[in-house]
Amino acid sequence: MKEKAVSYFNNGYSCSESIIQAAIDEGLCSKELLPCATTFSGGMSSGCLCGAVAASQMILGYNFGRDNSKGNEVVARKKAAEFMEEFKKINKVTCCRILSKDVLPMNKKAHCSKFVSECAEILESMLKVKV
Repeated sequence: MKEKAVSYFNNGYSCSESIIQAAIDEGLCSKELLPCATTFSGGMSSGCLCGAVAASQMILGYNFGRDNSKGNEVVARKKAAEFMEEFKKINKVTCCRILSKDVLPMNKKAHCSKFVSECAEILESMLKVKV
């Protein structure tokens, strides 16, 4: 999943769209989620939550959220917290603006591909064992 997500990111998809499209390819969510991911890139265009992190949370919710046979609200929130903890172990923060601080605009794509890769890797490890 990681390689697919990075490839999508390097070929025109946003960070959030790349995570969702790779998950679609892996059968982890419905293709209907892709348009929803568009608004999450660039920290939801405000610089807040990293789009790759936001998309990862969407995938977790899709797989473990309310009315899902594999989960419920408690499971989904536990998975959400686990994902955030793992991402923060590597990067300390989840804020797009802080993650990209001091990165020149021309280097941003290469810089952010690291976060797309990490999110896909964390997601993949979390989804190998479903609940």
